[in-house]
Amino acid sequence: MSRRPVTTRTRISDVAIDLFDRDGFEETSVDDVATAAGIARRTLFRYYPSKNAIAWGDFDAHLDDMRALLEGLPDDLPLADALARALVEFNDVPDDQVARHRRRMRLLLTVPALQAHSMLMYADWRQTIAGYAARRLHQGADDYQPQLIGWLALGTALAAYDQWLADPLDPGAQGLRALLVEGSRLLAVGIDAALSHTGPAVR
Repeated sequence: MSRRPVTTRTRISDVAIDLFDRDGFEETSVDDVATAAGIARRTLFRYYPSKNAIAWGDFDAHLDDMRALLEGLPDDLPLADALARALVEFNDVPDDQVARHRRRMRLLLTVPALQAHSMLMYADWRQTIAGYAARRLHQGADDYQPQLIGWLALGTALAAYDQWLADPLDPGAQGLRALLVEGSRLLAVGIDAALSHTGPAVR
């Protein structure tokens, strides 16, 4: 029986994550992923420019979701609270996707080749946060305070994932959410402290 072709970015990435986790990232070729997905190698490259990119899935769409989430928050919500809410909601994982999400994040955070590629993806994520902070602070997105806030938010998320993946009890989505909520409280304190003396009024 022939394998049904997989023709969406997300489904191709899901197939790849399963292979990377089972056989190893370095040991799995692009041809292996294409074969498992039931598509041609050239078709796969229409969706992803490299094997490293496949592990991230449709990250551009996720960033669009993050931008929409941020822009949908009320402007009278304090900046620190807005970012804390966005951080938790953006990383909310449906129960039926938790197992694969853990495998994906473990790969992204531990495989050297993916760690290098991840820095590029993190830069886009940080810039999304910085752009929102800049609008709220009436600054440029590349100014120091928005960039600092972007780095603080990224550190908060990565620390939560690091703890979540290290938990031998596999706490599931609720465990990740609890870590993000705790980290977001500290993030809010850090943002408030950074802006309290030198930052412009937040509207």
